[in-house]
Amino acid sequence: MSWQPSNDPVLGDPKTCDALELIIVPRTRDLGDGFAVRRALPHGKRQMVGPFIFFDHFGPVQFIAGKGMDVRPHPHIGLATVTYLFDGSIMHRDSEGNIQEIQPGAMNLMTAGRGIAHSERTPDVQRRDGQKMLGLQSWIALPAGSEEIAPSFQHYAAEALPTVKESGFTARIIAGHGFGVKSPVSMVSPWFYGEVTAQAGTSVPLDPDHEERAIYLVDGEVEIAGERYEGPRLLIFRPGDRITVKAVRPVRMMFLGGDALEGPRHIWWNFVSSSKERIEQAKQDWKTGRFAAVPQEHEFIPLPE
Repeated sequence: MSWQPSNDPVLGDPKTCDALELIIVPRTRDLGDGFAVRRALPHGKRQMVGPFIFFDHFGPVQFIAGKGMDVRPHPHIGLATVTYLFDGSIMHRDSEGNIQEIQPGAMNLMTAGRGIAHSERTPDVQRRDGQKMLGLQSWIALPAGSEEIAPSFQHYAAEALPTVKESGFTARIIAGHGFGVKSPVSMVSPWFYGEVTAQAGTSVPLDPDHEERAIYLVDGEVEIAGERYEGPRLLIFRPGDRITVKAVRPVRMMFLGGDALEGPRHIWWNFVSSSKERIEQAKQDWKTGRFAAVPQEHEFIPLPE
């Protein structure tokens, strides 16, 4: 998706649980037609969790017949986008020639590297009939030495991703490893991402092996170390602590994180880089039409002035 800076989300009280480093209440933005976005990262107190530098929660929204989402072609550098849906479908098109309908539970990883452009629109059938949409989009900042790799796209249907089913909870491993299984998705740095749904009264462990870890509560309520938290919230944990998450009510949450990058990143519009000069170059490349075109598209989002 395309990003514009907004005011920092409201900061929660990190002292409510010793294991918690930060609690972020995502700031809600209305992008029009009732399409709500909740932004958890970047945040004024925390730029990244592992390599996760951007985290958007969009919907739930009900599009009536004839309406839909239309994110026109726009560019990215220095990052990989992860689009994950709970409801609805999105048609992805990019300048590498990839055209893919994204459906609930599937993993879609677009690595921008040195540069890619893409669009995200409601598919024709769903636009005709109307659809409910709920999902997440994250950006993964690429590590030093990999920021300028060739652009690429990976797609794995929901049934191709490993799923762990235990008494009271289910976990789908979208990227990296967790709950004793590993996703088939290729990555250029160590990170993990998984969807966990749990019934009330069920306890779920958060793996302590990852350097940086967080839980995004999509909906429902959990208890951690005697304190309760309702979604939507991003709960960021201190390294190394063993964490048990108990569902107070049925809950849907994302486990995420990974190895910290070697340093901070500059982020401007849809560009992420360790170099300000590289972002300036990307601005000029988009403004002067040096990014490759997106198939079947005849419009674009202009560079913000």
